[in-house]
Amino acid sequence: MKSTLFNQLSAHPVLLALATVLMTLAVVFMALNLTGGEKQLEQRIERVHALDDPRFRHELGVLLGPPFIAGNRHTALENGDRIFPAMLTAIRGARTSITFETYIYWAGDIGAEFAEALAERSRNGVKVHVLLDWVGSAKVPDSFIENMVSAGVELRKFHPPHWSKLGRLNNRTHRKLLVVDGRIAFTGGVGIAPQWTGNAQSPAHWRDSHFQVEGPVVAQMQAVFLDNWIKVTGDVLHGPAYFPELALVGDELAQIFSSSPSGGSESMQLMYLLSVTAASRTIDLAAAYFVPDTLTSNALVAAMRRGVKLRIVVPGEHIDSDTVRNASRARWGPLLEAGALVAEYAPTMFHCKVMIIDGLLVSVGSTNFDNRSFRLNDEATLNIFDLGFAAQQTATFEADLARARPISHAQWLARPWHEKLKERAASLIGAQL
Repeated sequence: MKSTLFNQLSAHPVLLALATVLMTLAVVFMALNLTGGEKQLEQRIERVHALDDPRFRHELGVLLGPPFIAGNRHTALENGDRIFPAMLTAIRGARTSITFETYIYWAGDIGAEFAEALAERSRNGVKVHVLLDWVGSAKVPDSFIENMVSAGVELRKFHPPHWSKLGRLNNRTHRKLLVVDGRIAFTGGVGIAPQWTGNAQSPAHWRDSHFQVEGPVVAQMQAVFLDNWIKVTGDVLHGPAYFPELALVGDELAQIFSSSPSGGSESMQLMYLLSVTAASRTIDLAAAYFVPDTLTSNALVAAMRRGVKLRIVVPGEHIDSDTVRNASRARWGPLLEAGALVAEYAPTMFHCKVMIIDGLLVSVGSTNFDNRSFRLNDEATLNIFDLGFAAQQTATFEADLARARPISHAQWLARPWHEKLKERAASLIGAQL
């Protein structure tokens, strides 16, 4: 009879000890990375205020941190052909400072163009600070980094691996923030990679939205960048180069807030739950990654039962993660049964992250509708209260919906057994998606 691996190791005490240590480290690593340190939201949130009640905005500000501020202007930018020129124009016009935090920064011409624009401004005396997620920027060429650093750009990586800090490997900065001179800012879903170039004209060019922001809320966006910059560097950026006096430039109320497992990881999900619970008429979700947990799904079903119309656009066959798509489809049943319209975007990867409620509140930013955004990543979301802006975003949502394929409850029930099997398997790691 062949001896077992355990018997073989038992005959060599040193090997057995080493194997025990390695196994223990593996268990600790899994425990640290697959669980969160903070208690999760577990109970349903009662409906107290309608969304158009000023007390709702007040409580949202109190619970999430910064208050809503008046006097802002927001410009919606669709797809790379409009997004990247606006961002690069702002960078090239910088006079005092640039702060830039992003998850995805890969190779390609657009990455080279951003690197050169940031380097050029630094060479001309602008204070440039770049924070890249270590995981998300794994594909950035060394030449891009060297170009920026040699020009004086302060560039840091968020959470590079280190044996003494294994617990943070699963915590990534997914925030997408660009602030120029403390006066003009950008946020949304776009990363710096070839997939975001073009005009969503083919599967090689993704559909996404980004937003240009002006007005007093830009200072809040700068503060969100500083939240992680201080964690990584210990340096506090302040003064008029970063926080100038900001005039009122529009009529839109806005607030940006952040979430992080190191503090307030429940804030993002709390905002979504409060907003869904406050909805009276409509909820429109453009969701690149839609994997709601039971609490969030129940809140959406409860909204529909009181008469709220729910519409959701998600990616279809063109998606960068089949696992996410499978885990998402596994959770549609209760929503479809309650009357939700769920449609898969057909032309290309759908990477938008926009929520519109009652034609009044628009939430945009880096946050996905999944557990990773709600509990594991560092995220930032911009909330805008404005009828005109919401109407514009509703029109954009409906244009995307027209290019998406609706899935009925009957179709969902009739999907093949092998699809159900893949969905069940993907759901097993739903907490990490």
